[in-house]
Amino acid sequence: MRRDASELVGRALAGDRAGIAKLISLVEQGGEGADAAVARLFPHTGRAYTIGITGAPGSGKSSLTDKLIGRMRAGGDEVGVLAIDPTSPFTGGAILGDRVRMQDHATDEGVYIRSMATRGHLGGLSLATPQAVRILDAAGKPWILIETVGVGQVEVEVAGAADTTIVVVNPGWGDAVQANKAGLMEIADLFVVNKADRDGAADTVRDLNAMLDFSGELEWRPRILQTVATTGQGIDELWSAINEHRAFLEGGERLKARRDARLRDEVQRIVRARLEQQVVQRAGADRFDKLLAQVSRRELDPYAAADELLGE
Repeated sequence: MRRDASELVGRALAGDRAGIAKLISLVEQGGEGADAAVARLFPHTGRAYTIGITGAPGSGKSSLTDKLIGRMRAGGDEVGVLAIDPTSPFTGGAILGDRVRMQDHATDEGVYIRSMATRGHLGGLSLATPQAVRILDAAGKPWILIETVGVGQVEVEVAGAADTTIVVVNPGWGDAVQANKAGLMEIADLFVVNKADRDGAADTVRDLNAMLDFSGELEWRPRILQTVATTGQGIDELWSAINEHRAFLEGGERLKARRDARLRDEVQRIVRARLEQQVVQRAGADRFDKLLAQVSRRELDPYAAADELLGE
Protein backbone atom coordinates (compact mmCIF):
# COMPACT_ATOMS: atom_id res chain seq x y z
CA MET A 1 0.00 0.00 0.00
CA ARG A 2 2.83 2.37 0.87
CA ARG A 3 4.55 1.49 -2.41
CA ASP A 4 1.38 2.32 -4.35
CA ALA A 5 1.03 5.61 -2.47
CA SER A 6 4.64 6.49 -3.25
CA GLU A 7 4.06 5.85 -6.96
CA LEU A 8 0.91 8.02 -7.00
CA VAL A 9 2.73 10.85 -5.22
CA GLY A 10 5.48 10.74 -7.83
CA ARG A 11 2.92 10.94 -10.62
CA ALA A 12 1.07 13.81 -8.94
CA LEU A 13 4.30 15.76 -8.42
CA ALA A 14 4.92 15.39 -12.15
CA GLY A 15 1.47 16.86 -12.86
CA ASP A 16 -0.08 13.63 -14.13
CA ARG A 17 -3.87 14.17 -14.04
CA ALA A 18 -4.75 10.50 -13.55
CA GLY A 19 -2.24 10.30 -10.71
CA ILE A 20 -3.76 13.40 -9.08
CA ALA A 21 -7.25 11.92 -9.36
CA LYS A 22 -6.24 8.58 -7.83
CA LEU A 23 -4.31 10.29 -5.05
CA ILE A 24 -7.31 12.44 -4.09
CA SER A 25 -9.46 9.30 -4.04
CA LEU A 26 -6.87 7.67 -1.79
CA VAL A 27 -6.93 10.48 0.78
CA GLU A 28 -10.74 10.51 0.68
CA GLN A 29 -10.73 6.84 1.65
CA GLY A 30 -8.18 7.43 4.41
CA GLY A 31 -6.06 4.71 5.99
CA GLU A 32 -2.37 3.83 6.01
CA GLY A 33 -1.85 4.54 2.31
CA ALA A 34 -3.34 8.01 2.65
CA ASP A 35 -1.14 8.78 5.65
CA ALA A 36 1.95 7.66 3.75
CA ALA A 37 0.99 9.79 0.74
CA VAL A 38 0.46 12.92 2.86
CA ALA A 39 3.79 12.39 4.62
CA ARG A 40 5.61 12.33 1.28
CA LEU A 41 3.62 15.19 -0.21
CA PHE A 42 3.87 17.60 2.69
CA PRO A 43 7.42 18.94 2.03
CA HIS A 44 6.31 19.96 -1.49
CA THR A 45 3.40 22.10 -0.31
CA GLY A 46 2.82 25.64 0.94
CA ARG A 47 3.15 27.53 -2.35
CA ALA A 48 -0.43 27.65 -3.64
CA TYR A 49 -2.86 30.43 -2.71
CA THR A 50 -6.32 29.21 -1.77
CA ILE A 51 -9.61 31.05 -2.29
CA GLY A 52 -12.82 29.90 -0.63
CA ILE A 53 -16.11 30.76 -2.33
CA THR A 54 -19.22 30.25 -0.26
CA GLY A 55 -22.80 31.42 0.08
CA ALA A 56 -26.37 30.23 -0.07
CA PRO A 57 -27.51 27.82 -2.80
CA GLY A 58 -28.59 29.69 -5.90
CA SER A 59 -26.37 32.70 -5.24
CA GLY A 60 -24.34 32.01 -8.38
CA LYS A 61 -21.17 30.62 -6.79
CA SER A 62 -20.49 28.18 -9.62
CA SER A 63 -20.92 30.85 -12.31
CA LEU A 64 -18.63 33.16 -10.35
CA THR A 65 -16.06 30.41 -9.95
CA ASP A 66 -16.24 29.73 -13.69
CA LYS A 67 -15.49 33.37 -14.49
CA LEU A 68 -12.63 33.52 -11.96
CA ILE A 69 -11.07 30.45 -13.55
CA GLY A 70 -11.20 32.21 -16.92
CA ARG A 71 -9.60 35.34 -15.44
CA MET A 72 -6.76 33.33 -13.88
CA ARG A 73 -6.17 31.37 -17.06
CA ALA A 74 -6.05 34.61 -19.07
CA GLY A 75 -2.99 35.48 -16.99
CA GLY A 76 -1.41 32.14 -17.80
CA ASP A 77 -1.77 30.59 -14.32
CA GLU A 78 -2.91 27.03 -13.75
CA VAL A 79 -5.90 26.51 -11.44
CA GLY A 80 -7.13 23.71 -9.20
CA VAL A 81 -10.81 23.61 -8.21
CA LEU A 82 -12.38 21.61 -5.40
CA ALA A 83 -16.19 21.62 -5.44
CA ILE A 84 -17.43 20.42 -2.06
CA ASP A 85 -20.79 18.73 -2.66
CA PRO A 86 -23.39 17.23 -0.35
CA THR A 87 -23.06 13.48 0.02
CA SER A 88 -25.46 11.22 -1.79
CA PRO A 89 -27.41 9.15 0.76
CA PHE A 90 -27.42 6.26 -1.70
CA THR A 91 -23.89 6.09 -3.06
CA GLY A 92 -21.83 8.12 -0.60
CA GLY A 93 -20.47 10.11 -3.51
CA ALA A 94 -20.80 13.73 -4.55
CA ILE A 95 -24.20 14.21 -6.17
CA LEU A 96 -23.58 17.48 -8.00
CA GLY A 97 -20.76 16.17 -10.18
CA ASP A 98 -18.13 18.55 -11.49
CA ARG A 99 -20.56 21.46 -11.73
CA VAL A 100 -22.10 21.87 -15.17
CA ARG A 101 -21.29 25.57 -15.29
CA MET A 102 -17.54 24.86 -15.16
CA GLN A 103 -17.51 22.45 -18.07
CA ASP A 104 -16.08 25.09 -20.43
CA HIS A 105 -12.78 24.42 -18.65
CA ALA A 106 -13.06 20.63 -18.53
CA THR A 107 -10.76 20.14 -21.54
CA ASP A 108 -8.24 22.78 -20.43
CA GLU A 109 -5.06 21.02 -19.29
CA GLY A 110 -4.30 24.03 -17.08
CA VAL A 111 -7.47 23.52 -15.02
CA TYR A 112 -8.13 20.60 -12.70
CA ILE A 113 -11.71 20.32 -11.34
CA ARG A 114 -12.67 17.78 -8.71
CA SER A 115 -15.90 17.28 -6.76
CA MET A 116 -15.58 15.99 -3.21
CA ALA A 117 -18.39 14.66 -1.05
CA THR A 118 -18.90 16.04 2.43
CA ARG A 119 -19.54 12.47 3.62
CA GLY A 120 -21.95 13.68 6.26
CA HIS A 121 -19.42 16.02 7.86
CA LEU A 122 -21.50 18.78 9.44
CA GLY A 123 -19.07 21.56 8.62
CA GLY A 124 -19.18 20.82 4.91
CA LEU A 125 -15.48 20.11 4.51
CA SER A 126 -14.26 16.61 5.23
CA LEU A 127 -10.88 15.91 6.79
CA ALA A 128 -9.75 14.89 3.30
CA THR A 129 -10.19 18.39 1.87
CA PRO A 130 -6.95 19.89 3.26
CA GLN A 131 -5.11 16.88 1.83
CA ALA A 132 -6.73 17.38 -1.57
CA VAL A 133 -5.60 21.01 -1.46
CA ARG A 134 -2.06 19.81 -0.74
CA ILE A 135 -2.15 17.41 -3.68
CA LEU A 136 -3.11 20.21 -6.08
CA ASP A 137 -0.52 22.47 -4.43
CA ALA A 138 2.24 19.90 -4.83
CA ALA A 139 1.12 19.27 -8.42
CA GLY A 140 2.04 22.87 -9.21
CA LYS A 141 -1.31 24.69 -9.17
CA PRO A 142 -0.55 28.23 -7.93
CA TRP A 143 -4.27 29.00 -7.39
CA ILE A 144 -6.77 26.67 -5.73
CA LEU A 145 -10.47 27.51 -5.56
CA ILE A 146 -12.65 25.78 -2.95
CA GLU A 147 -16.35 26.15 -3.63
CA THR A 148 -18.68 24.94 -0.90
CA VAL A 149 -22.35 24.14 -0.84
CA GLY A 150 -23.91 26.85 1.32
CA VAL A 151 -26.39 25.60 3.91
CA GLY A 152 -26.66 26.91 7.44
CA GLN A 153 -23.36 26.86 9.31
CA VAL A 154 -21.49 25.15 6.46
CA GLU A 155 -20.11 28.49 5.25
CA VAL A 156 -18.08 28.97 8.41
CA GLU A 157 -15.85 25.97 7.79
CA VAL A 158 -14.49 27.26 4.49
CA ALA A 159 -12.68 30.04 6.36
CA GLY A 160 -10.42 27.43 7.90
CA ALA A 161 -9.42 26.10 4.51
CA ALA A 162 -8.71 29.26 2.52
CA ASP A 163 -6.35 32.22 2.49
CA THR A 164 -9.06 34.52 1.12
CA THR A 165 -12.75 33.79 1.75
CA ILE A 166 -15.41 35.20 -0.56
CA VAL A 167 -19.02 35.26 0.61
CA VAL A 168 -21.51 35.49 -2.26
CA VAL A 169 -24.94 37.01 -1.62
CA ASN A 170 -27.81 38.18 -3.81
CA PRO A 171 -29.94 41.33 -3.78
CA GLY A 172 -32.52 41.12 -1.01
CA TRP A 173 -30.31 38.72 0.96
CA GLY A 174 -31.32 38.24 4.63
CA ASP A 175 -31.23 40.74 7.43
CA ALA A 176 -28.43 41.54 9.85
CA VAL A 177 -29.64 39.02 12.43
CA GLN A 178 -29.60 36.12 9.95
CA ALA A 179 -26.20 37.13 8.59
CA ASN A 180 -24.61 37.20 12.02
CA LYS A 181 -26.31 33.94 12.99
CA ALA A 182 -24.75 32.21 10.00
CA GLY A 183 -21.32 33.55 10.96
CA LEU A 184 -20.78 35.05 7.53
CA MET A 185 -19.69 38.43 8.85
CA GLU A 186 -16.83 36.80 10.74
CA ILE A 187 -15.45 34.72 7.90
CA ALA A 188 -15.75 37.06 4.91
CA ASP A 189 -12.65 38.74 3.51
CA LEU A 190 -14.64 39.88 0.49
CA PHE A 191 -18.38 40.17 -0.09
CA VAL A 192 -19.78 39.73 -3.59
CA VAL A 193 -23.30 40.90 -4.34
CA ASN A 194 -23.92 38.72 -7.38
CA LYS A 195 -26.84 39.18 -9.81
CA ALA A 196 -26.32 42.89 -9.21
CA ASP A 197 -28.47 43.73 -12.23
CA ARG A 198 -31.52 42.87 -10.14
CA ASP A 199 -33.50 45.28 -7.98
CA GLY A 200 -32.22 45.68 -4.46
CA ALA A 201 -28.47 45.37 -5.14
CA ALA A 202 -27.69 48.87 -3.83
CA ASP A 203 -29.77 48.18 -0.71
CA THR A 204 -27.84 44.98 -0.08
CA VAL A 205 -24.51 46.83 -0.38
CA ARG A 206 -25.81 49.44 2.05
CA ASP A 207 -26.94 46.77 4.54
CA LEU A 208 -23.58 44.99 4.38
CA ASN A 209 -21.73 48.26 4.97
CA ALA A 210 -23.97 48.99 7.95
CA MET A 211 -23.24 45.57 9.43
CA LEU A 212 -19.51 46.09 8.93
CA ASP A 213 -19.79 49.47 10.67
CA PHE A 214 -21.20 47.67 13.72
CA SER A 215 -18.24 45.28 13.70
CA GLY A 216 -15.97 47.93 15.19
CA GLU A 217 -12.41 48.68 14.13
CA LEU A 218 -11.20 46.11 11.60
CA GLU A 219 -7.61 45.57 10.53
CA TRP A 220 -9.02 44.53 7.16
CA ARG A 221 -12.44 45.84 6.24
CA PRO A 222 -13.98 43.41 3.73
CA ARG A 223 -14.50 44.92 0.30
CA ILE A 224 -18.01 44.70 -1.15
CA LEU A 225 -18.09 44.00 -4.89
CA GLN A 226 -21.02 43.86 -7.29
CA THR A 227 -20.99 41.29 -10.08
CA VAL A 228 -23.18 39.73 -12.74
CA ALA A 229 -21.36 36.43 -13.12
CA THR A 230 -23.37 35.28 -16.13
CA THR A 231 -22.04 38.21 -18.19
CA GLY A 232 -18.66 38.68 -16.51
CA GLN A 233 -19.54 42.12 -15.15
CA GLY A 234 -17.40 43.02 -12.14
CA ILE A 235 -15.04 40.04 -12.44
CA ASP A 236 -11.97 42.22 -13.10
CA GLU A 237 -12.79 44.27 -10.00
CA LEU A 238 -13.19 41.09 -7.95
CA TRP A 239 -9.85 39.78 -9.21
CA SER A 240 -8.20 43.07 -8.21
CA ALA A 241 -9.77 42.84 -4.73
CA ILE A 242 -8.50 39.26 -4.30
CA ASN A 243 -4.98 40.38 -5.13
CA GLU A 244 -5.35 43.39 -2.84
CA HIS A 245 -6.30 41.12 0.06
CA ARG A 246 -3.42 38.78 -0.75
CA ALA A 247 -0.99 41.70 -0.68
CA PHE A 248 -2.44 42.74 2.70
CA LEU A 249 -1.93 39.23 4.13
CA GLU A 250 1.58 38.96 2.73
CA GLY A 251 2.52 42.19 4.46
CA GLY A 252 4.10 41.29 7.80
CA GLU A 253 3.29 37.83 9.14
CA ARG A 254 -0.47 37.81 8.52
CA LEU A 255 -0.55 35.06 5.89
CA LYS A 256 1.78 32.83 7.93
CA ALA A 257 -0.33 33.40 11.05
CA ARG A 258 -3.51 32.47 9.18
CA ARG A 259 -1.95 29.30 7.77
CA ASP A 260 -0.46 28.33 11.15
CA ALA A 261 -3.92 28.67 12.72
CA ARG A 262 -5.30 26.45 9.97
CA LEU A 263 -2.65 23.79 10.65
CA ARG A 264 -3.35 23.93 14.37
CA ASP A 265 -7.05 23.37 13.76
CA GLU A 266 -6.37 20.54 11.34
CA VAL A 267 -4.09 18.69 13.77
CA GLN A 268 -6.69 19.06 16.53
CA ARG A 269 -9.44 17.70 14.26
CA ILE A 270 -7.28 14.73 13.26
CA VAL A 271 -6.52 13.97 16.91
CA ARG A 272 -10.22 14.09 17.81
CA ALA A 273 -11.16 11.85 14.87
CA ARG A 274 -8.47 9.29 15.72
CA LEU A 275 -9.32 9.25 19.42
CA GLU A 276 -12.97 8.64 18.56
CA GLN A 277 -12.00 5.83 16.22
CA GLN A 278 -9.75 4.22 18.84
CA VAL A 279 -12.43 4.41 21.52
CA VAL A 280 -15.05 2.86 19.26
CA GLN A 281 -12.69 0.04 18.29
CA ARG A 282 -11.67 -0.57 21.91
CA ALA A 283 -15.17 -0.43 23.32
CA GLY A 284 -16.94 -2.70 20.88
CA ALA A 285 -20.67 -2.74 20.32
CA ASP A 286 -21.44 -5.06 23.25
CA ARG A 287 -19.64 -2.97 25.84
CA PHE A 288 -21.17 0.23 24.53
CA ASP A 289 -24.66 -1.25 24.65
CA LYS A 290 -24.14 -2.47 28.23
CA LEU A 291 -22.97 0.95 29.36
CA LEU A 292 -25.89 2.57 27.58
CA ALA A 293 -28.27 0.21 29.39
CA GLN A 294 -26.72 1.26 32.71
CA VAL A 295 -27.21 4.92 31.78
CA SER A 296 -30.81 4.20 30.83
CA ARG A 297 -31.40 2.56 34.26
CA ARG A 298 -29.80 5.61 35.91
CA GLU A 299 -27.03 3.43 37.33
CA LEU A 300 -24.44 5.55 35.49
CA ASP A 301 -24.51 9.12 34.32
CA PRO A 302 -23.44 9.88 30.73
CA TYR A 303 -20.09 11.37 31.83
CA ALA A 304 -19.23 8.30 33.87
CA ALA A 305 -20.11 6.10 30.90
CA ALA A 306 -17.83 8.16 28.67
CA ASP A 307 -15.01 7.83 31.22
CA GLU A 308 -15.54 4.06 31.21
CA LEU A 309 -15.18 3.97 27.44
CA LEU A 310 -12.05 6.10 27.63
CA GLY A 311 -10.61 3.82 30.28
CA GLU A 312 -10.37 6.56 32.91
